[in-house]
Amino acid sequence: MPHILSYFKNISNKSGLQCDPVFVFLITAILVANPLNYAFGSITSIIFIGVVCLLARRKMYSNVTLLIPIVFYILMIISLLWSINFSLSLAGLRKEGLFLMIPLAFVFMPPLREESKQNIFRFFSFGMGIFSIYYIINASLRYFASGNDKVFFYHELVTQDRNAIYVSVFISFAMFYFIIKRNKSFFEQVSLVILIIVLFLLSSKSIIFIDFMLIICYYSFFSMVQESVKLVTITTVLCFLLFSVIFVKEMRERFLTEYETAFVDNTLNKSVRNEFDTIYNVSIQQAWNNQRFQLNNFFPGTAMRVYQARIFQEMLVEDKTLLTGYGLEASQSKIRQKAIQHNLYQEYGEFNFHNQYIQTFAELGVLGFLILILMLWFNFKKALKNKNFLHIVFAVTMIILFLTESFFCRQRGIVFFITMYCVFNSGNLPKPVKKLK
Repeated sequence: MPHILSYFKNISNKSGLQCDPVFVFLITAILVANPLNYAFGSITSIIFIGVVCLLARRKMYSNVTLLIPIVFYILMIISLLWSINFSLSLAGLRKEGLFLMIPLAFVFMPPLREESKQNIFRFFSFGMGIFSIYYIINASLRYFASGNDKVFFYHELVTQDRNAIYVSVFISFAMFYFIIKRNKSFFEQVSLVILIIVLFLLSSKSIIFIDFMLIICYYSFFSMVQESVKLVTITTVLCFLLFSVIFVKEMRERFLTEYETAFVDNTLNKSVRNEFDTIYNVSIQQAWNNQRFQLNNFFPGTAMRVYQARIFQEMLVEDKTLLTGYGLEASQSKIRQKAIQHNLYQEYGEFNFHNQYIQTFAELGVLGFLILILMLWFNFKKALKNKNFLHIVFAVTMIILFLTESFFCRQRGIVFFITMYCVFNSGNLPKPVKKLK
């Protein structure tokens, strides 16, 4: 142990740039461990923070963008004063603690060079490629054992705990790293193909839509290839998307269910089974207006999110929580009450808002909402200013995905967002503004 500590001290006395390989390895470990059990993400984050304390020079680097998530966490702490469930809010602080610790680590460590950031993205992307191969092999083994082809799709492919939407976000980012990389090696080309296949198998409608828009944007404004190649690429992606939706049963059902049920009331649901003989889909109009539902009503994804936005509006008026919210992680009991009030099937009371903007507003009030918007705005602004398309991918994906997911309600979402946010936004001002005694 003394030899290890001595080694660390020797490194820390050298140029901060020479510490980059250590930080690259640790940050990559945090990101690559994210699809694993939660313990791995916690352990890698703790090791990173500890090593920063040993290696980083005793200086702070001025970076307003990195201070915003720290202020966000401070507001979470303050929400304990008015939380309607103190114990849940206190437990939430432990989960959300990375909003404080990761940015602080980046404030104290030397700014990462652009080359180091690219190495982090490269290793992470290959890591997601390896995970993708594992998911396909694992699903194949389960298919041969059971004959059930559903093991290749959505949550079945990666398990409900890992969640297809969250894994889709990781896979999508890795895919764009390889898309925008020039002069791809053979392994990079293979990794790209594997990632694209797994992304479609995961069948996240929102991520596939976001990625399609980003691909069009990239080949229209950022890619340096010839116009004919751009057209062929966009056409190929569109044809692949249409082919998957039309000929792959699981994907077709997920996309068409939303289209068929969005504006037509009480369509018959043939895919969901429970104790009721007949299940009826709820339309968007019904989700927003109906005061009472039937226990055999089913909410497709869009209708469910419309309903959640509707009950948030009702809560805001009834409980007058505009300024404070209910407290961190304390809104779920109110959602359960609304499920009882509107006569919903009991499981719907266990769903969160599935919208990070609403989730933050409901728990931290208008100030928390504005801090979240400010964080996303600074992130997006820097991405546009630097014309860094991979940063744009991250920024746009988060902005749109937050409309359909409460991303910070899961540790995987917190780890991915705050780590990528800090990597992209570190290194703005290399001059130290304070030296600690």
